[in-house]
Amino acid sequence: MEVLKEKVEEEEAAEREDAAERGEKMAKPPPEIRKEETPMTQEMLRDLEKKLSDMEIAIPDMIITKDTKVTVDTSMLPASYQSNTPKEEHLLQVADNFSCQYSHLCPDRVPLFLYPLNECEVPFVSTTIRPTLMPYTELYNWDSCAQFVADFLSMEPLADPLKPPTHLYSPTTVLKYQRGNCFDFSTLLCSMLIGAGYDAYCVNGYGSQDLCFMDLTREVCPLTMKSKTTVQRKQVAPPKKYAVKPPRDLTSRYEQDQERKKQEKIKAEEEKRLKEEEERLQEAENAKPDPLYGLRVHSWVLVLSGKREVPESFFIDPLTARSYSTQDDHFLGIESLWNHKNYWVNMQDCWNCCKDLIFDLGDPVRWEYLLLGTDKPHLSILDDDDDNLVDDDDVENLGKEDEDKGFDMPHSWVEPIEISSEAFETRCPNGMKVIHYKRAKLEKWAPYLNSNGLMSRLSTYEDLECTKLLEMKEWYQNREDMLELRHIHKDTGLIIDYFKPGHPQALRVHSYRSMQPENDRVMEFYEKARVDGLIKREETPKSMTEHYQGRPDFLAYRHVTYGSRVKKVTLSSAESNPRPMMKITERFFRNPAQPADEDVEERVFLISEERIQLRYHCREDHITASRREFLRRTEVDSKGNKIIMTPDMCLSYEVEPMEHTKKLLYQYEAMMQLKEQEKLSRHQAWESELEVLEILKLLEEEEEAHTLKISIYDTKRNEKSREYREAMVSLVACPALTFSAPPGPPGDEDD
Repeated sequence: MEVLKEKVEEEEAAEREDAAERGEKMAKPPPEIRKEETPMTQEMLRDLEKKLSDMEIAIPDMIITKDTKVTVDTSMLPASYQSNTPKEEHLLQVADNFSCQYSHLCPDRVPLFLYPLNECEVPFVSTTIRPTLMPYTELYNWDSCAQFVADFLSMEPLADPLKPPTHLYSPTTVLKYQRGNCFDFSTLLCSMLIGAGYDAYCVNGYGSQDLCFMDLTREVCPLTMKSKTTVQRKQVAPPKKYAVKPPRDLTSRYEQDQERKKQEKIKAEEEKRLKEEEERLQEAENAKPDPLYGLRVHSWVLVLSGKREVPESFFIDPLTARSYSTQDDHFLGIESLWNHKNYWVNMQDCWNCCKDLIFDLGDPVRWEYLLLGTDKPHLSILDDDDDNLVDDDDVENLGKEDEDKGFDMPHSWVEPIEISSEAFETRCPNGMKVIHYKRAKLEKWAPYLNSNGLMSRLSTYEDLECTKLLEMKEWYQNREDMLELRHIHKDTGLIIDYFKPGHPQALRVHSYRSMQPENDRVMEFYEKARVDGLIKREETPKSMTEHYQGRPDFLAYRHVTYGSRVKKVTLSSAESNPRPMMKITERFFRNPAQPADEDVEERVFLISEERIQLRYHCREDHITASRREFLRRTEVDSKGNKIIMTPDMCLSYEVEPMEHTKKLLYQYEAMMQLKEQEKLSRHQAWESELEVLEILKLLEEEEEAHTLKISIYDTKRNEKSREYREAMVSLVACPALTFSAPPGPPGDEDD
């Protein structure tokens, strides 16, 4: 409105000048045309005022720009925030002169974002950046710094998407209110990165609509990307000398070719269908063309290569903490960039976005800098051919001129950036933040905000509207049961819990659909934390399979098959009403201390059939292994007579028959030993059932209790630690507290 008012005043002044030039021609009309004017009465004035008030004036559409900033209490701010020092005033004069020359030489470019106002309405150049190294080790790298800034602050869009903001608040104020626009984000992040040793710069440029609005709905969530794993080829063992040749393949090659062509045709049709579906979805996902494409102002951070072993320059979007290449299509142009030492204006053409830009800030042709006396990274050096053209005297005079014209950037007016431990731990505003991705939603919480220790949740959807939920991943911290991750598959109902080391039962992974016993479930354990070497236990309503490693008896596998239970299943069924065992299969690793013909590889107890089957390990130079089968009969018959071992009670096949294995005494002793081993195996299987019930009961109790661990150093949450600390402080601060000396030996009273 002020611009329109000035324009109207200029037009009125021009009309008055024209009237003065025309003189008396415009003073009054000819006498024959003049009419006598009738005086205006009060009623006529009221009628005219009413008519003017009823008139509607069409106002042209205008964009009223006003920065939507939070109200800041400036009374408590330091003096450096509210006034400029003489050196800063000198810098403002230099910046104003630089801006005038730039506007004169480049009239077609927008004004520079050179000296915005701070929260106290005081202009500053680029000293708003305050390099600070944070005391937290998590903030020593650029990715963790960017993630902290993106999580800690809430984004406010620019009031005018086509212009930079008029105010640029200090990082301390931005941290206090946890709100800011993209320029505030960049200033804070750049201050932290420079303090951590990076060669970082704030950038004023133009970005895409998704980048300016922090819209990630067309981006894939990084947590959903599967890492590329290198598939290692299995080493094929060399063929044995006496290996049996495989049978000859008698199938028709013509039929094989026809089947292969048929499968290839089906595969091509499926790929074509998937490609068409992907194209259709891509067209649906593509947003409408942006009418302000290339004009939306955005600020981000540029990190140049060199310092902190950065191999290649890259961009960081402070709103999302994502890194981009300098060739990325999201960044459409750069007007200027700055750090705590200087200010550079981009003099290169951005018709191809930022892909052709060369970030040699020491090149005055590509980058026009404000001050001469500061460091010039990547300063170009003259070629060898031009060295002879410059004399030593010219070099000395050039150095003197630079010294005379040099002017260092004043120290930052911003107070040291401080982040309390509570704020660093809370991270997100109000302790919670939600980010929407393509077919995904990520929720974050502060530690101890949820009673169950939930820290983040990733929900993956099937459609773009995020209405059909596919799966959820929930991350936990500080839980007594050491639960770290819960993966829920909504389509199959499968739930997978991942535990950190330290669970009472050494549980590592638990996959289940129901917490009721004797259902489909898989339990994986930390084998080094268990005495029995159990690695994995798989349970179904009719079977239980266990895998072992590192046992002294070389047991590797046990599979138990159950029969039907007559009574109803309860939580104590394994103890009061166990399932009848029908078959137990055990497998063993090779024991190098025993011969292969006497080292059992597989042992099967057919309980219902009263048989025991043994298969031994195969020798290295053999292709078959020895086998034995024992008929486990009762020791007495129906008449009470003792049964003696007979040859038909042991059926065997031996690769290398030995004399002692043919004797009935050896077979009898082996069968008696197998009977004892069968009892032991059945008892161990029964104990495994009890352990499953115990683990399920423990998991249910922990899930209901939601007990969280609190460190003894966390005096605000740990009540015992806080009470002990307060007692120690009061004990030290009390001067009247005295300690009575122990009584001396008897007989010293007179002394």
